Parts: sequence; structure tokens; C-alpha cells
Amino acid sequence: MHPVLITIGPVEIRYYGLMYVIGIIVGIILMRREVERTGINLTKDDIISYAFWVVIGGLLGGRLYYVIFQWRQYYAGNPLEIFAIWHGGLAIHGGIIGGVLFAWVYARAKKAQFWTLLDITAPVLALGQAFGRLGNFMNGDAHGLPTNLPWGIVFPPGSVAGDEFPGQSLHPVMLYELALNLISFFILWRLRKTDHKPGFIFAMYILNYGILRFFVSFLRADSLMLGNIRGALVISALFMAGATAFILVLRLWKQEFSK
Repeated sequence: MHPVLITIGPVEIRYYGLMYVIGIIVGIILMRREVERTGINLTKDDIISYAFWVVIGGLLGGRLYYVIFQWRQYYAGNPLEIFAIWHGGLAIHGGIIGGVLFAWVYARAKKAQFWTLLDITAPVLALGQAFGRLGNFMNGDAHGLPTNLPWGIVFPPGSVAGDEFPGQSLHPVMLYELALNLISFFILWRLRKTDHKPGFIFAMYILNYGILRFFVSFLRADSLMLGNIRGALVISALFMAGATAFILVLRLWKQEFSK
């Protein structure tokens, strides 16, 4: 376990960055295939620029979310560190929100169907998160609490987890999320060819991730806090409630129009 895959002179190729690059490339390939199947008003080349802007939105949203949660504890006294994204500090919930906002702007600019575009994005987003969690595992961050279970992992000194819990066996929560995100991907990939209203696949993604992150958060050691409550629990609960309400509205809409 080591965060650096290879060093070439002054250049380091890290597992975390590499996993996201692989996730983006695989995502673009899969989304380009979906363009023709869905008939969305975009070309295959549009998907490349779309992916670029959604990634930018995700990075900005993830960083802003993290900074807001850590403002009093750290960034109020170190404002220049807000821009030092290479020092770490991204949150997936904020990344999802930022990516969706940029997707909406892109859809408006291209006059494309926004909800269909999100449906195309949802499965590859779950897959990309699975790749990302492997990067977290190699970094030894986004780590879990101590455990006596036989699959607990002792992270090496120098990693975030290893320095916080030296010599202790921890829940490999990154691997839990990796597995659960892969399951979510396969569910969404299978559902995409079913008869559904636009937005249903994305709502299922939000519901899936809300559920898995809600329960995994109880095992995380590095949760962002809202007072005495884990922030991920609150946001995940909102994700689950919002996605469930949206799915019910789509179902009622479908039944109304089928009469």
C-alpha cells in the first residue's frame, strides 16, 4: 500500500489521481455509447466537453462543501489554503451538487434534455466513485474506525489513517464503498433499458448513494460534522428523501398519463 504508483524524475503518478483519470475515461466511453441509444440532443464529441465541465463543477462543489464545513476549524485562519486543493479536502456530496449544477448549465447551453443527460451520467458516476475509493485505499485516507473484525486493516505510518490510529486495525470503509458503488453501477446499468421517465435513473443513483453512505458513515473516522452530528448523515438523509419523493412523483405522473 503506497499512494505513489511511479516516480519519473520530479513527476509522481499517484494512485488517487490515476483512478479518477481512469474513471473519467471509462465514463466518457460509456456515455458516448448511450448518446445514440437515448437519442439525446448531443453528439458523441459533446460528451467529451460535457465530462470536462462536470468534472470542473464536481471539483469546485466538492472543495466548497469541504471548506464550508471546515471554515471555523481551519480555513478562517488560513484563507489561502482554500485554493491549495492538492493538500486534500474534497467532499463527494458537494461534488455531486456541483456536478449537477454544471450539467444543468451545459444542458441549457446545448438545448439538451437535462434529465436524460443526468440519467446517462448516473451509472458512470457510481463507477467513477468506485475507482476513487480504490485511490482512497492506497492513500490510506477516508478511513474507518478501529475494529476487531478479521478483515480490519492496519494502515502504514505516513498515511492519514496510520498516523491517526498507529498500529490499530481499522474498518476498510473505502473498500466497503467500492463494493457498494459497483453494485449500484450494475443496478443502474441494468435499469437504464427499462421503461422509465427521464430522471428516474439519476434519482435511483441518488437514493442508492444516500443509503450506502448513510450506513457507511457510522464507520468513518474522518466525517465532517454539523455540531455533534455527522454531516454525511444529514446530507445522505436529504438525498434519500429527495430521491424517494422524486421517484414517487414520476410514478404518479406515469400512472396519470397511462389512464
